[in-house]
Amino acid sequence: MQMMMDMVVSVLSQDEELTVEEAAELIANAKRAVLNMFPDKELAYDLLYRPRLQRILNERFHLQ
Repeated sequence: MQMMMDMVVSVLSQDEELTVEEAAELIANAKRAVLNMFPDKELAYDLLYRPRLQRILNERFHLQ
């Protein structure tokens, strides 16, 4: 799970052609994959990864 999330963070941070819609889809797909692997870990995902991913989106696309 950590390796996959590191890859998602890397793409969000480094792909200059990524649109906000594609970024949101990438995050949604990553969450789905995590929950497929670990169905009982949604709270952990929401506490650990969601804020990190949201912060990257906010900084990258100037969202608030």
